[in-house]
Amino acid sequence: MSRAKADEDEYWNSSKFTQAFTFDDEDDDYTQLKESKKAVNSISALVDEDDDDDDVEKVSWSGEPVGSISWSVKETASSLRPTGDSRELGFPKISASPSLPKNNSVYSLSSLFKAKTKVGGTLSSADSFSDTPARHYAPELRKSKCEYKDYISNWSPEETVLKMQQGKVVSLERFQSLQDKMLLLDKAVDGHDGNIITAILIYLKRSLCKEVLFRELVARETALRHYIHYLKESGEQKVLLDLFRALGRTEDVALLQYKHHLTVTDENKRRDYLKTCQGLPFSPEDLAHVQDHYTLLERQIIIEENDKQLERSGQSDIFKKFPRKASILNMPLITTLYYSCFYHYSEPEGTYSSPANIRRTFKLAEKQYFLTALGARAKLKAWTDVDSLFTTRNWLGFTKKKSPVAFQRVLDILHKNNAPVQVLEVYVNLLEDLELKINMAHKFKCHDVIINTYRDTKDRQQLLGYQRKMDRSSVEHKKIEDVLNNSQIRWKN
Repeated sequence: MSRAKADEDEYWNSSKFTQAFTFDDEDDDYTQLKESKKAVNSISALVDEDDDDDDVEKVSWSGEPVGSISWSVKETASSLRPTGDSRELGFPKISASPSLPKNNSVYSLSSLFKAKTKVGGTLSSADSFSDTPARHYAPELRKSKCEYKDYISNWSPEETVLKMQQGKVVSLERFQSLQDKMLLLDKAVDGHDGNIITAILIYLKRSLCKEVLFRELVARETALRHYIHYLKESGEQKVLLDLFRALGRTEDVALLQYKHHLTVTDENKRRDYLKTCQGLPFSPEDLAHVQDHYTLLERQIIIEENDKQLERSGQSDIFKKFPRKASILNMPLITTLYYSCFYHYSEPEGTYSSPANIRRTFKLAEKQYFLTALGARAKLKAWTDVDSLFTTRNWLGFTKKKSPVAFQRVLDILHKNNAPVQVLEVYVNLLEDLELKINMAHKFKCHDVIINTYRDTKDRQQLLGYQRKMDRSSVEHKKIEDVLNNSQIRWKN
């Protein structure tokens, strides 16, 4: 035991820690104080670098100057005390909610010491926070000054238009004089941006009386076109009428008033309104269209009323076989003619519903009438009426088939309406071009036309080739055989 004790004493005496630790050792406290003072000085140097105002005295939470000996002693003592006693040092209790953002924080160590000492020598947490700018603690609740700059700055007209082109929010209210407003509009027109021109025109419409605005727009054609388009799109018909009257554009005034008939739903009231429109200052060509529109609607009202009665009474076979699917009111002229050719084709010319009467009243071209009547009668499978459309009689009494359109188009219309082969063959034979006739005959399976054409052209090889395509028991195969055996035909091959 004595030997082990001696070894321990020897180890202790040889250690560099030659003195044991005691709480009453003044030299050890002094060493710790010097280290604390050194740390405080380093913090103070950092604070001085961030601080722009060197004259501000830096104080701790207790109100004592930062860096003083008494402050260092208290800081050292607080580090040696348990954490549970920290409330005794007078540190304010700061709520953890709401928490401050950690990322991209604008806070610095120096901001904690930028405070003013109160009269009593103490600084509360509320005072410390109130001295710091509000944007440090809740930047999301306020916009930065640069965001308000474009709105409140005193921009020139050219700069204002540029900011608008960049999508900035600007105020146009500062442009109060007429000269500034017109200069702003001119700069917008020079920028060739229709949205900006329209936005400025809306402001001018709100801030200027219409007489002044109309007078200024007369000399600005581009802005005037944008303003007219804006009024049309927004449906401001009254302002648009006033503008046209101020500009002396009487025809535009008349057309705009005529367009109002579209809003009248009752047919009789619409007819009466169209009648009054005939007195508006239209050009001669436009006035003719307005008169035709009135006449057509008046005729449609009469036809519609009569046909309703016929349909209800059941006296007309065509209305029984083909019931009407829609009203004829407000339909176009060609649709009205088609309706008349479909239901009233055989009526005398003196009636309003007669196709001939409609053709004469509205001066329809021959081709318009022909195609409309052909489509209507082919739809009804009235092939006799179709044939009568092509039949003409000369002064000697001879008849001839003639069409104002190509027979190829006639064949397409007839085939679309499921015309029989016998009807199609008549019009295929009327084709003058031989190659086209053969092609159309193949298309519509007009076998007799093909056989007769090869016979007339004495083309034996083509006829033999076509015979091979026919069924041996068919009528066409036998007819080709009879033609080939005809000794009176002198074949060219």
